[in-house]
Amino acid sequence: MATVKIKFRPSIVSSKEGTLSIQIIHNRIARQIGIGYKVFPHEWDRSRSEVIIPPGTDELRRAHLTTVKNGINENVFAVDNIIKRLELSGNRYTSAQVIEAYLSAQTDGFVSYMRSLIHQLNQIGKNRTAGTYTTTMNSFIRFYGIKEVPWEQVDAKLMVRYEVFLKENGICPNTSSYYMRNLRAMYNRAVECELTFHRNPFRDVYTGVDKTVKRAIPQDAIKRLRDLNLNSRPSADLARDIFMFSFYTRGMSFIDIAFLRKEDIQNGILSYRRKKTNQHIVVKWEKQMQEIVDKYDTVNSPYLLPLIKNVGQDERRQYLTAAHRINRNLKTIGKQLGLSMPLTCYVARHTWASIAKSKNIPISVISEAMGHDSESTTRIYLASLDTSVIDKANKLIIGLL
Repeated sequence: MATVKIKFRPSIVSSKEGTLSIQIIHNRIARQIGIGYKVFPHEWDRSRSEVIIPPGTDELRRAHLTTVKNGINENVFAVDNIIKRLELSGNRYTSAQVIEAYLSAQTDGFVSYMRSLIHQLNQIGKNRTAGTYTTTMNSFIRFYGIKEVPWEQVDAKLMVRYEVFLKENGICPNTSSYYMRNLRAMYNRAVECELTFHRNPFRDVYTGVDKTVKRAIPQDAIKRLRDLNLNSRPSADLARDIFMFSFYTRGMSFIDIAFLRKEDIQNGILSYRRKKTNQHIVVKWEKQMQEIVDKYDTVNSPYLLPLIKNVGQDERRQYLTAAHRINRNLKTIGKQLGLSMPLTCYVARHTWASIAKSKNIPISVISEAMGHDSESTTRIYLASLDTSVIDKANKLIIGLL
């Protein structure tokens, strides 16, 4: 009978993740098939041939490794079942035939297809889309379980059940819609590949986008946050500084802050492009911004603030880990200040707009960036303005503190 093992091949670059694969050995002939998962060498136990979670692993990475472990178990289970079927048939078979049967099964159902699609997206460098689809797939698996979903069962009733599950677990309508839209995109790809007939499974679930309640805190809360003594809590101090930096820069998003480079400041002007929209933003550099930058030693980094610490080493994962850590600390600080809402980096963006509006700064100047129905409207307003008008507005708001 064929045997199944998980193999780890480290990257030739020591700082990068190695790849995991399934090895099938039958009649002394070994064949391997990649399963799309990667881990670092210290996350692999060679003696037990399994992924481990080392002590001190942060929460985000821990969740990722748990997903990898579960995924490996699913794949091994699928291969074992194929081998059992081939053994029961009484016919001779090869390790190559096991792999062929495994690959053909990858599109036999919706969950398998999602895994295969995500693997393909990662292989061609579309990591962001792959990450989005992975988050959605994991949510769906929490609802349905790791078992396969036959294509004929992907219908409107199933999606309504999933929507009810999300609601019962406290998922807001916009997040539920986000998952549904991603599932729909993956399902439509499968239809285009003629893997299934279109059964319009999303016709009875919500796939729109509701207006969200503005997440702004009062001006006095911003002052209390700024003046809070956090010298004994470096992580919280950094989180507060990142929040204030976002506020000072007209609500700059966390991803843009994380990837700001020192060269983005020229002649007293901060100039960058938004990661989300590629929109060009110009901000007058104020002393409050410089005071925050001066607190941190980034002499050996091209980045302005200490959020991406290992340059060139999976910077996206570093950014996600930093975002999680910053927001976790901000929520703790928010409770300390007695705020009625969770404090996150995004609150800085809403708060800037709210204060600007309360001071009768023209809507065209603040562009209702946090209240417009679409990003395109915001871009149209900002693109047509003299940036000096925006800089004056920003200076006025900062001066109120």
